[in-house]
Order: sequence, then C-alpha cells, then structure tokens
Amino acid sequence: MRRFVGYDPGGTTANWRASFKGEVTMRRVVFLMMVLALAGGCDDDNPNSPTAGPIQFTAQLSPANEVPAIQGAEASGRGFAIITFNVPRDNSGNVTGAGTATFEIQTTGFPDGSQAVAAHIHPGVAGQNGNVLVTTGLAPADPINLGASTVTRTLTAPITQVDATNIVNAPGAYYFNVHTRANGGGVMRGQLIRQ
Repeated sequence: MRRFVGYDPGGTTANWRASFKGEVTMRRVVFLMMVLALAGGCDDDNPNSPTAGPIQFTAQLSPANEVPAIQGAEASGRGFAIITFNVPRDNSGNVTGAGTATFEIQTTGFPDGSQAVAAHIHPGVAGQNGNVLVTTGLAPADPINLGASTVTRTLTAPITQVDATNIVNAPGAYYFNVHTRANGGGVMRGQLIRQ
C-alpha cells in the first residue's frame, strides 16, 4: 500500500484515498476520450478522398452475338471475359481518374489454327455494332492461339476516366468482342454485365 506521509486532504486517510481514486478514474476517462477523438479524426471514410477499388464486368462471348452472326468453322467457338477496371473512385463509387483495364479472356471450341488477333470494348447494345472504344493491346504480332480445348489469356491496357465512367454508368450499352484472322470484324461478342 502506498502512503503519502504528511498529506491528508480530507482530514482522514479514507477520504483522501477516495479522492485519489476518483482523480485517477477521471484521468483515465479523459485519456480514453482523447484517444477516441484522435481515432475518429484518422477515419479514412472522407467522401472527398479518392479510393481505389476494382470494378468488374463479365461477358458471355458467342459467335451468334456478332452482327451478322458468324458462319463457318469458327461458329462453334465460345468464350468468356472477365474485365476489371482498376480506377480511383470516391466514396460514392464515382470514377475520379484514369486507370487500367485487365481482360481475362477464356475461349474454347475453336478449330485448330484459329488465332485471336484483336479484342476490344465497343459501344453498342445487342444487335448493334460500334467503333472500338477500349483496346486490350492484343495484336496480330502476338496472337492468342485458339483451339478446341480451353485457352486463357490475360491482357492489361489503359482506360480513361471518361470511358470508365461511361461504361460503369451503362454497362449493357457496351460489348466486348474478339477478332480472329478469319473473322476480322469479330468472331464472338457479349454485352458487359457488372458484377
């Protein structure tokens, strides 16, 4: 037990001990409040502070979705794409800057010798063609060799804030398609669906 010789503020040692315990408790409460206030000030949920978070889309790719639909040997192919935008966003989810788009493309059911030489996002609802908007960087010099078995390839390319914003706001108004040497206008396509 701690004794303070010569100090008896309430006239008795018992009163002094009660006063001392109350003072220590009050100090602890004040300290805890200060810690909580500092922790609240460090909160990173500031709506004006940009945050990065992936935005993901999928597309079921089919030769029958092309306009016009694909005929011939490559009509048997199928595919699936997972497209991920890595762009800065605010707390409301609005895109606030440029970033990258990663395309994971999986194909199957193509005749041996088929080669994918380009892949893009285009504006256009189902049944409507549009110009290239976002390219994957896939090129004839480094094609994807397609075939009957499953083939997967991942590509990454830049995306602008404007393009990312427009696609996020209306993904169904955009489609993804893959072009082969035999079907330069596109061999399979699918509308974007946000996940």
